[in-house]
Amino acid sequence: MFPVLIGTVVIAGIVGYASEKTGFTRNGYLQSIIICVGGAFLAYFVKLMFGLGFRPSGVNAIVASLGALIIVPTHWRKR
Repeated sequence: MFPVLIGTVVIAGIVGYASEKTGFTRNGYLQSIIICVGGAFLAYFVKLMFGLGFRPSGVNAIVASLGALIIVPTHWRKR
């Protein structure tokens, strides 16, 4: 269980960094990594508690990180 959690954080960090590097987002490196790690943690614990999510944990981390990057900044952006 603990290695999966560490792997989830690492994958989320890589997704956050890559999204900034490619220009997918313009939040800043640290902010994107924090958003991705938060989304990945949420998906990890939802899968742990309720069993909802994809079978491989890595796919869960990638999808949750990208979803958090799309939802969080657009929700708080000024209109």
